[in-house]
Amino acid sequence: MNHRPGWSLEQRDPQFINSLLPHWSWIYHYYFCVKTDGWEHIPKEKVLLVGSHNGGLAAPDMFMVLYDWVSRFGTDRLVYGLMHPKVWLVSPQVGRSMEKLGAIAAHPKMAMAAFKKGASVLVYPGGAQDVFRPHFQRNKIYFAERRGFIKLALRAEVPIIPVISHGAHDTLWVIGDCYQQVKQLHDWGMPWLLNIDPEVFPIYLGLPWGIGIGPLPNIPLPMPIYTRVCPPIIFEKYGQKISKDHEYVEACYHQVVTKMQQELDHLDEEIEKTKVG
Repeated sequence: MNHRPGWSLEQRDPQFINSLLPHWSWIYHYYFCVKTDGWEHIPKEKVLLVGSHNGGLAAPDMFMVLYDWVSRFGTDRLVYGLMHPKVWLVSPQVGRSMEKLGAIAAHPKMAMAAFKKGASVLVYPGGAQDVFRPHFQRNKIYFAERRGFIKLALRAEVPIIPVISHGAHDTLWVIGDCYQQVKQLHDWGMPWLLNIDPEVFPIYLGLPWGIGIGPLPNIPLPMPIYTRVCPPIIFEKYGQKISKDHEYVEACYHQVVTKMQQELDHLDEEIEKTKVG
């Protein structure tokens, strides 16, 4: 049966996920040597996992978090990840594979449908601007001022579980972003690749290009990755009506960003101490 790419919860394929686990495990344990903690903070009920990710389009820390989820909870405990619809336009094959892993279109209707099914939802609000943020901002929580995830949590009445990571920013080195300059060329008549505005146009050092210009796919370098699942953030008020209160949404947004930044700062300090020791 045909479906609009990303707009079905039924494309998730447990057999496909299980078939990847042996390869995924090797990458997790030997390529990135992942260290993780905090998984005891995830309750039995559905949650909104909110992460900050790094490492270009490969986003290795995101995939390592997914591996941790499956290895701990199995494929029976549902989790869906919100993914930008542009992925299906740029590469339908990649989009189909991600759907099998549980990717759905990043739209409130799809997220709410997942929650109604009893599933948890994973979102990285910063999107492309987050994974391609310059290397000097590697220890900064950056959501590109997007607040949709706050409204989602309030409507669905679910706690937010922050997920932070350290190390994936070294799997490629983003020098800077020349989006505004390239956008000016577009305004003069030069079309975007495939007529899709990428929202970011980085210059980075990494594989396989050496110097990558633009939001090109990359092969992450084998760097240690640390991930941490933080304690739940539970707001004072929930509901459809409160999700439309701009001031309340703003306060909740800053609460989440502040807490995640504190947790990331602590993780960075811990890692630096181990290096000194």
